[in-house]
Amino acid sequence: MAEPANPTRTSETLTALSALLPRWSEWKPAFRAPGADLLSGLIVALVALPLALGFGVSTGLGAAAGLTTAIIAGVVAAIFGGSRFQVSGPTGAMTVVLVPIVAEYGPTGVLAVGLMAGVILLALAVAGIGRAVRYMPAPVIEGFTAGIAVVIALQQFPAALGITDAEGEKVWQSAFDAVRSFVSQASVLTPAVAVAVAVLMLVGGRLAPKVPFSLVAVVAATVAAQLFDFDIARIGTIPSSLSAPSLSFFHLGDVTALVAPAFAVAALAALESLLSATAADSMGVGARHNPDRELFGQGLANIAAPLFGGIPATGAIARTAVNVRSGARTRLAALTHAVILAAIMYSAAGLVADIPLAALAGVLLATTVRMVETASIRAITRAGRGDAVVMVATFLVTVVFDLVTAVAVGVGFAAVLALRAVARSARVEQVPLDALDAVSTEEESLLREHIVAYRIDGALFFGAAHSFLLELADVSDVKVVILRMSRVTTIDATGASVLKDTITELEHRRITVLISAAKPEHLRPLEALGVFTTKDDDARRVFDTTPQAIAYARTLVTEATTHRG
Repeated sequence: MAEPANPTRTSETLTALSALLPRWSEWKPAFRAPGADLLSGLIVALVALPLALGFGVSTGLGAAAGLTTAIIAGVVAAIFGGSRFQVSGPTGAMTVVLVPIVAEYGPTGVLAVGLMAGVILLALAVAGIGRAVRYMPAPVIEGFTAGIAVVIALQQFPAALGITDAEGEKVWQSAFDAVRSFVSQASVLTPAVAVAVAVLMLVGGRLAPKVPFSLVAVVAATVAAQLFDFDIARIGTIPSSLSAPSLSFFHLGDVTALVAPAFAVAALAALESLLSATAADSMGVGARHNPDRELFGQGLANIAAPLFGGIPATGAIARTAVNVRSGARTRLAALTHAVILAAIMYSAAGLVADIPLAALAGVLLATTVRMVETASIRAITRAGRGDAVVMVATFLVTVVFDLVTAVAVGVGFAAVLALRAVARSARVEQVPLDALDAVSTEEESLLREHIVAYRIDGALFFGAAHSFLLELADVSDVKVVILRMSRVTTIDATGASVLKDTITELEHRRITVLISAAKPEHLRPLEALGVFTTKDDDARRVFDTTPQAIAYARTLVTEATTHRG
């Protein structure tokens, strides 16, 4: 017979799901005073246009895929996402992950990965995983951000040098091959365009931060290429409308092979989007995003974008920052940015087709320079050698291998160093008995000769347990050892097992061990491993307070002395 539904649990589930859906109250301020949001959306669109085109080209699916992603994902994430400032679309970090997927599975494989990653993000949102990003170590974030910047820069080498047939399985290999080919058939025109665009963006951005110099530089390069008939590669045909691609790639075997890449894309989309939303909170007044709803919105965006030929999308830190600094107040700004990009696709596709690929390479090269926060890197380097090691390891693995491996390695390094620090903080310290209990003068010498008390500080776990065993095993010439455990923070199975071995070793030498002030949650693993199980009921005792343990130890010593006398 089936169990009846639990009304309380059903109500809680419905409440959690409703928290992921948009509300009319979020849009009321936008319609009352839309001016600031409309202007901000226009500025963000001008910044996003060359980036969307460039990232689409970098993946290998073409500029149209990048522009489609910015439009579709931008609309869906603006409505359903968890941040009122977040601007979503194609990003450099996602490009790094997608390039090998395109190489192995082709364009349809990327579309399938995007759909699957969207479903995974929805599952993460419903499971409430969004808040987990706060546990990502800062050195890992800075390391893979710097690594992504280098990888994106290396990706631009073939286009910036005018090389169309660069080879290499890894991005640094193809960059090296592009440089080698360029040296053998050097032509300064194409790299000159890329460098000029990058310099104009970087210098102009410093002098007038509110001007979209990325668009200015691309327009200037396009006009110059048209006027002087430069013989350099162009973007090519851009469709003037959105259309659904063929979904014939959905075969069971293909889907099974794409599960691992889909999880990698979903993990990156979740991480980058939540970091971007967190950054937006720090820049906006009174802003606070909903991390689970942000994952929900990104999941829907990644399901929708591939249906129109787009690539996987994430929240974009650079465009989100421009949105906040341009005066955005509500979600209308992000929505406006996507609508303006759609208008450009429908009305100016022919003009976009004439943009030189070298100009887009210059835009992305300048973007990589801006991605690297040198102040943060210097701060982490000064913070300690361990943090610097984590950051450098994450950076190197990102450049040499891939981003997902880099995050795993970085978090692994950080976890090992954290455990090492916790293990080093755990210690055993002998405590004078007169500091723990009032004793008379005639008893003092007797107690000092036969009773010793130790205070255990910190975590008694696998990383620190063996040093604990070595310290306590050296105790000699006493009758009773009191272990004061009020300052123990945690005990795992290894710590409990080692403690049991230590007590057994001491009692083999006829030393009684007493435990005082242990917390109930710390006694459970000890009881589970039989730490208090012995043939002699008096051999191991647990006391609520240390004075009680000392009083019992005094009785044991007095009885032993009287018996010997």
